Amino acid sequence: MQSASLTRAARWVARRRHDSVMWNDLIQLVKSVVAATLAWVLAAQWLGLSQSFLAPWSALLVVHATVYRSMSRGVRQVGATVVAVLLAAAVGQLLGLDAWGLAVLLAVAMLVGRIPWFGPESITVTTTALIVLTTGWSEDARLVARLLDTGIGVAVGLAVNAVVWPPLLRHTAVSSMLRLDEGIGTLLRDMGTRLASGSVEEEVEGWIERSRELEDNIAEAWALVRQSSEAARFNPRRQAREVRDPQQWFARLRRREQALAEVRSMARTLGVAGPSEAPWADPFARTWPELLVAAGEAVHDADPERIGRARERLEQLIDELESGGMPPRWPVHGALIINLRNALDELDAVTVVGRRQG
Repeated sequence: MQSASLTRAARWVARRRHDSVMWNDLIQLVKSVVAATLAWVLAAQWLGLSQSFLAPWSALLVVHATVYRSMSRGVRQVGATVVAVLLAAAVGQLLGLDAWGLAVLLAVAMLVGRIPWFGPESITVTTTALIVLTTGWSEDARLVARLLDTGIGVAVGLAVNAVVWPPLLRHTAVSSMLRLDEGIGTLLRDMGTRLASGSVEEEVEGWIERSRELEDNIAEAWALVRQSSEAARFNPRRQAREVRDPQQWFARLRRREQALAEVRSMARTLGVAGPSEAPWADPFARTWPELLVAAGEAVHDADPERIGRARERLEQLIDELESGGMPPRWPVHGALIINLRNALDELDAVTVVGRRQG
């Protein structure tokens, strides 16, 4: 029992060892902890600020997935904190700390926080104003300390995120695209394997559902590519220059979208005009399932040479069909051939670059 658990754990570690998404998350976690701790040490132990909780809090809020987002959020957070401190001081002076004062402060802070410039820091205006009013608004030194706490947290968070292995997410985006190739390739291979074994109509809905899941993966890949482009802004790493304007990546994702659309169209054609509806003519009936399996395995492995061989075999099949005269079900054969040829053309254009960058 223990041996089996250790084996499963070892397999999990082996799978995760090269998972760039997991490593990025882990590095981000460590950086957040380091930034918050350093901010608290600076505010509480070095500067001796009496209530230094805003420093680690600000640091945690500032350390984001990209340097650019950290800087933009840091500026907004400082602005939100300054506005919140001034609001708390004003309400405290005019109304004092009672039910009416608290209600007025919350209402005004929420309205101010709705200004579009604050963006995701809108809640910071309200929470900081509430903390300042309830913990001490009457002393100017304490109000200044609040601003100093926040400034320390923001500065430490920015420094840690920019200096300690600033995230680039390049490999994460590439890995997401390679996983798309694996998913499309597996789907093609399964379609060919099932065709070779018999009726496929009952499998069609499952294939279409898998294509929808792959569409979700494409949406995730789009988000990662855009995030990688954002991560390159203000990033001091040399590799950042390669991904600041990822137009080539955008083009590759569009090609994968088109390839997936072709595979889904193929599945729908098999659902309404599969070999069980009416026998397919040779050599199409004999060659097509094998060709789908070979193409799927080549796409899954992102092997441009094997994709090229599958494309050549497809052209040979077209020649055989033409030389043998027009088969009875030529519209079905032609539709499937066009779908596969288009899919291979799209995927062949992206596998070489994707493998090299991965």
